Amino acid sequence: MIIPARNEADLLSVTLRSLLTQDYSGSLQVYLVDDHSTDGTAEVARETAATLGKSDRLQILSAAPLPTGWTGKLWALEQGIQKAMTLQPDYFLLTDADIEHDRTNLQQLIEKAEGDDRELVSLMVRLRCQSFWEKLLIPAFVFFFEKLYPFRWVNQPSNKTAGAAGGCSLIGREAMVRIGGMQSIKEALIDDCALAQVIKSSGSKRIWLGLTESAHSLRPYDSLETIWDMVARTAFTQLNYSPLLLMGTLVGMTIVYLVPAIGAIFGFFTGLWLFAFINLFTYLLMSVIYFPIIRFYRCPFWLAFCLPAIGFLYTLMTIDSARRHWQGKGGAWKGRVYQEV
Repeated sequence: MIIPARNEADLLSVTLRSLLTQDYSGSLQVYLVDDHSTDGTAEVARETAATLGKSDRLQILSAAPLPTGWTGKLWALEQGIQKAMTLQPDYFLLTDADIEHDRTNLQQLIEKAEGDDRELVSLMVRLRCQSFWEKLLIPAFVFFFEKLYPFRWVNQPSNKTAGAAGGCSLIGREAMVRIGGMQSIKEALIDDCALAQVIKSSGSKRIWLGLTESAHSLRPYDSLETIWDMVARTAFTQLNYSPLLLMGTLVGMTIVYLVPAIGAIFGFFTGLWLFAFINLFTYLLMSVIYFPIIRFYRCPFWLAFCLPAIGFLYTLMTIDSARRHWQGKGGAWKGRVYQEV
């Protein structure tokens, strides 16, 4: 298991405990790469392992200075992978320092990989959804992600679509060696999907991505600002920094999520009844399609009818992502700013 950690002292004791106490019959070693933390992340990790009597299962690595052309997370992962490679493990579990895992999660991931012959098994973990802004916007984050990377397409070897969720990804050693570790994607800001693309295009093409409740994120997004920053950090990257794709996205989001609601209201007020009912039907159908993810996150059902407003906010976040990139502020994360190379 490889955990990149940069100033994660607040959450690490919970997440590390969940990894060190996995119900797994095989050999398990956790490598925590302390990425120049200033909040005592490494000390928290040592104390947690010692309290559990699992110090032998934990190795803490101090990250070397960040080389040119690497993102911080991928450089930390690369160091952990190279250290773990000396043990010749069958699998690497790449997980974030804010993810709490069910005790059986590792065993289930390996069973999925071996039983279904997959080189990469990745789980979209359950994101925290407690505050008002989380309930309003987090389910939509997963909803839009699945629209970009339909899980069924990702899981079909014959389909070129590749996606993964970096919070919980199990990768076979042969695949890791074949792609050359994180070197092949060292500049990627959306590293999980870049990793999935490299693996799927270079080998057996057998990867798998799914939604789970067996692992969940502890990262709080209590305000609109925190969610806005999360989305704006990589939204324009997702569009390959293309103004043309940006315009297409803005038009598409407007037509799909805003026009039906606005059209229904306009039609009723102007007496264009057929126009109004067509748009109302489209709006209700859109809400029905959105409802399963609302139910998965146990949010109030009426939030399914807020998708036009939610889509509008995500459209503004995408515009802001492009603005940040053009101003040289794109990709900012924990004190580092990454730009397209």
